[in-house]
Amino acid sequence: MANINFGFDYHAKKLYSPQIDKSINNMLVPMVIETSGRGERAFDIFSRLLRERIIFLGTVVDDHSASLIMAQLIFLESEDPERDIFMYINSPGGSVSAGLGIYDTMQYVRPAISTVCVGMAASMGAFLLASGTKGKRAS
Repeated sequence: MANINFGFDYHAKKLYSPQIDKSINNMLVPMVIETSGRGERAFDIFSRLLRERIIFLGTVVDDHSASLIMAQLIFLESEDPERDIFMYINSPGGSVSAGLGIYDTMQYVRPAISTVCVGMAASMGAFLLASGTKGKRAS
């Protein structure tokens, strides 16, 4: 019986692909439907949050997630450099270099950044939580 389990584990690991994992996660992103005088429009939840100047870090900090967050910070600054940006963090941490990229961008942009821990902020996640604007950090 142990040989059968070993064979399954061996082949299951060979079938695993980060691309498949990402595509599965992308399919599970909720959509929000807004109705206006011009009809209905569907947004993925992250786009809808971004419209309210909310950035959500809900993964490990890696190069990919850092690039997305840095781009969102720069975009929100270009939209309105005076309005606060809100960053909600639920992260076990991750790459130091990727996290420092987010930190540098947080320090570079002009808007105040309110950081809030929702769930866990460990390691680099805790560092980013503490990197919010003084007086605008919550856990």
